[in-house]
Amino acid sequence: MTLLLLAGTGEARQIAWGLAARGVDAIASLAGETKSPETYAIFTRIGGFGGREGFEHFLECENISAILDATHPFAMQISLRTAEVAGQRGIPYCRLLRPAWQAEPGDDWTHVIGETGVVGVIPAGARVFLATGRKTLRCFAPLSDCDLTLRVVDPQPEPFPLPNGRYLVARPPFTLESEITLFQDLDIDWLVTKNAGGEASYAKLLAARKLGIKVAMIDRPPQPNMPSVATVDAALAWVDGL
Repeated sequence: MTLLLLAGTGEARQIAWGLAARGVDAIASLAGETKSPETYAIFTRIGGFGGREGFEHFLECENISAILDATHPFAMQISLRTAEVAGQRGIPYCRLLRPAWQAEPGDDWTHVIGETGVVGVIPAGARVFLATGRKTLRCFAPLSDCDLTLRVVDPQPEPFPLPNGRYLVARPPFTLESEITLFQDLDIDWLVTKNAGGEASYAKLLAARKLGIKVAMIDRPPQPNMPSVATVDAALAWVDGL
């Protein structure tokens, strides 16, 4: 068996260690969005597949016999394509979909649909921290009366595309203490984030709770009906059962 691990999350790295410990023949695949990504315990390829045709060609050339999808919960296009191709080819497929975050006492969340939904809830003059990734940055262009800070992992080759903001280059993990200090230094009063779930990036929400910062929570899109598990242990148990 050769297993394809679609990676890019902390859970994917944990799964890779589990696969290596089991001696599973596996390939991890990273999209290549981050420079100098953290290493995996199994062979890793970096870069896109070249669309559906390229993906299918890869599956054939590498004789892939199972696919474990541990991509980001918002990477819907990748997951949908992979599940469809796997189904047509009779390749066992499973997606690791960690549970979404739920608001707790002390949280001040406004739920929105998509990045454009944020524009209607944040008032003029707000100091906004964007934890949404750079690809959808221009969706926030209507927030022209706000001060914007977007955190990115790597230095960007081009200047910030909006006149009222900046990039903040920082690599995780981030602690509660560091997030509190950052939000205080920037005088943030709105946090914008996608409901990615998981513990790795939850510190910013704890910091927002403690500081009374409002949160615009971008809800997950409707999830397709596909085989899925919620934890690393369950994902590895699925592999064990192949």
